[in-house]
Amino acid sequence: MSKLPHLHGQTDKLLEKIEKAGDFNSLAESFKLLSDGTRLKLFWVLCHTKECVLNLSKIMNASSPCLSHHLKILKNLGLIVSERSGKEMLYTASDSRRAKELHNAIERLQKISCPTEK
Repeated sequence: MSKLPHLHGQTDKLLEKIEKAGDFNSLAESFKLLSDGTRLKLFWVLCHTKECVLNLSKIMNASSPCLSHHLKILKNLGLIVSERSGKEMLYTASDSRRAKELHNAIERLQKISCPTEK
């Protein structure tokens, strides 16, 4: 860490945190990929269910190829996982810290809550 000409407040500690955090470009890329309303809605749905592309297509009112594209991006980001069930591939949110934090952020910012089971 290079020394600053003037220290104001907590700047020296802030610089240490920035150096430990590393490159912010990968996080920015993740935000760019998440900046799609359909993708965020799809992720939120998958936080509450395990579904196949055909059912997700009906839920999201979107074509299967369109959803497959979004699912691939979410999977590459590590936010969802898939598993084969017979001939179908089922998708659900991953159990990662990042997925849980995004789920919580969506619910807080969108003012939507998890559906309750009856």
